[in-house]
Amino acid sequence: MRWRYFIILQVIILLVAAGLVYLHQDKTQLVKTPPTILAQWYKPENKRQVWLHNMFKLRREMQAVAFYANKKDAEHLQQWADQLNNHYLKIADMVPTWQKKLAISTMSQLKKASEEKNFTSVLIQHKKLQKSCDSCHDDYQAITALTYRSPDFSNIEISSDLSFIDHMDSLTKQVNQIKISAQDGDKYLALSSLAELNEGMELLGETCVDCHKKDRKAYPNAAMNKTLSSLKISLESGTVKQQGRELGTLAVLACARCHGTHRIAYGAKKHLTTEISFSNLIKH
Repeated sequence: MRWRYFIILQVIILLVAAGLVYLHQDKTQLVKTPPTILAQWYKPENKRQVWLHNMFKLRREMQAVAFYANKKDAEHLQQWADQLNNHYLKIADMVPTWQKKLAISTMSQLKKASEEKNFTSVLIQHKKLQKSCDSCHDDYQAITALTYRSPDFSNIEISSDLSFIDHMDSLTKQVNQIKISAQDGDKYLALSSLAELNEGMELLGETCVDCHKKDRKAYPNAAMNKTLSSLKISLESGTVKQQGRELGTLAVLACARCHGTHRIAYGAKKHLTTEISFSNLIKH
């Protein structure tokens, strides 16, 4: 009898929790996060993007197996099926907790069918295996890419007493100060703010090359420097319309394009990978 009451109580608790989530669905987002052990197969913990390259191999091998099964080319099919089997099983070696997610039986049947030259069976098992892969990708692909392939600016320092985040805030203020001062007719302050912005962009560029190694002058580039020069001229002798056009162009070239790549990804990563305290969970 006591077990009956206990079960009823658990059901009530689950219903209440589900009701709360439903009522606050505008503030609730459920996300499956990958096991932390996955980090060891990505940079910077690993010298190479091991996990990523294994996924690329699997994608290529899946395509090859279907291609040669349709062509009824037993020799090439066998070669690619063997490679697919090896790299598929490697998933469990790298992340043991995901072994239960793998369609081991399906993979075995596909390999056996390829050995027996049963092309129809290969294609059937291939389709099943693809569905299994897609299911895992639906749960983890986006969050894994955000977690391990998007940049992390939180530990970058411009100098010993200036963080990357604080420096970016100062650049934003300088851009706005140029607009405010120009609009209010304070040419001196607009030009001095532009000079500070120019210096700040050069300083920022010194951190950009840490990742953009192939382009040692990734930021600011020639187009940005040309626009900075044009903006200086317009602030000195141009019209308000010219000043606004040049400043808008600079904002697109020097701010929006980089933010479109980096800030969106970094912001999403920060929200999705930061541990939520119980008090914050209750609050939201």
